[in-house]
Order: sequence, then structure tokens, then C-alpha cells
Amino acid sequence: MDQTTLILFIAATFLLAGFVKGVIGLGLPTIAVGILGVVMAPAQAAALLVVPNLVTNGWQIATGPGLRAIAVRLWPLLAGICIGTWAGAGLLQQAKGGSATFWLGVALVLYAAVGLKAAKLRVPANAERWLGPVIGITTGIATAATGVFVLPAVPYLQALGLDKDELVQALGLSFIISTLALSFGLIGAGALDLGVAQNSLLALIPALAGMGVGQVIRNRISPATFKLCFFAGLLALGCYLVARTVA
Repeated sequence: MDQTTLILFIAATFLLAGFVKGVIGLGLPTIAVGILGVVMAPAQAAALLVVPNLVTNGWQIATGPGLRAIAVRLWPLLAGICIGTWAGAGLLQQAKGGSATFWLGVALVLYAAVGLKAAKLRVPANAERWLGPVIGITTGIATAATGVFVLPAVPYLQALGLDKDELVQALGLSFIISTLALSFGLIGAGALDLGVAQNSLLALIPALAGMGVGQVIRNRISPATFKLCFFAGLLALGCYLVARTVA
């Protein structure tokens, strides 16, 4: 793939990922790392995501109902995410033989399976203080290994009984903390430097454009239909990445 084609491919990927995030409130890192993982190492894809993740999730947090209350409730989870991500720092950069891509594919398949099943999980309020750190540390390690911030944090957040606006804000908060924690790990591993940060800033343009379009049409389509297509697409992508690394 020549340089021009690669740039267009990256721009189209962030446009799509931003669109998905605009519609359902998540999916930017999952879509972007998953697709970019076809043409580059997961560590490179994760580094390109830093600025788009920070800005789009900051936007998502700012439009929510009550950041302070959400942060107070979720601090055990957020602290666990930081610990797990830093404990696994360098896993993306050090992975050899496609292992990071394989585990990324596994993460996508598992996440898609949960989404397609639409399981009605519930976390008791008295379990949040001890379960939050466990989920956070596990998510942090998975983030450090794959660059994707979804498992098991997203199913956990969906099981807390938050309303729609609270859930979208909680997702944004957890993603921005994951991005910051992963950024320190990428810097330490040498995958994120000034040049990569500049490219990440450029990737923000299509990501914001896609997110804006997604938010405009959010109320014009059936969320159930869109989520079905979204999770089916993730399942197909995850299966492809797994098959590619084991073939």
C-alpha cells in the first residue's frame, strides 16, 4: 500500500469510527484499532488514537448530566484501569508474531458476542466497591495488550443500571482515563512521540467529522437495528483478525 492510499485508508477508518461513536457513544478505538490492525501494528494504531480519543471523549463527557456524581461512583473502576494499564505497559510494543493482533481479534469477538446476546446483567450496588477495581485492572491489562478499551469495562458499566445519558457519560469518562493511562505506557515503550502525536492530531479531523454526522442521525434510525449491524460487523472483523494470525 503506497503512502497516499494509506493516508486515505486511515482517514476513512477514523471517519467510520467517529460516526459509530456519534451514534451509540462508543466504538472509536474498537473500530479504528480493529481496521488499522490490518495494515499496521496495534501499537501504531493505538498511538494514532490518542488525540481523537481524548477530544471525542472529552466532548462526550461535557454533554453528560453530572460528571462529579459519575466520577465518585466509578473511581474504583477508574483507579483499577490505570493500575492494570500501567502494569501491562509495553505489551503492545513487545508483542511478537501477531500475538497482539490475535488477542485483539479475540476481544472483538467476545465483545460482539455480548452485544449480540444483549444480556441483561446487573451489578448489586454493594458489589461495586470491590468489583470495580477487579474489572478495572482486567480492562487495563486488556487495554495494554490490545489497545482496545472495551472488555470487561463496557459490559460492567451497562450492568450498573445507568440511564442513557449517564451511561454515555460513564463510557466517555472510562475511555478518557484509559487513553491517558495507555498514552503513558506508549510513551515509555517508544511508540508515541512528537511525530506520532502530530499524525494523531490530523486523525482528529475525520474522527470529529464522523462523530458529528453520527450525532445528527442518532435519532433518525433504529438504535436496535444499528447496534445489531455494529456488533455483527465487530464479530466478522474479530474473526478475520484471529483467522489471519493463526493461518
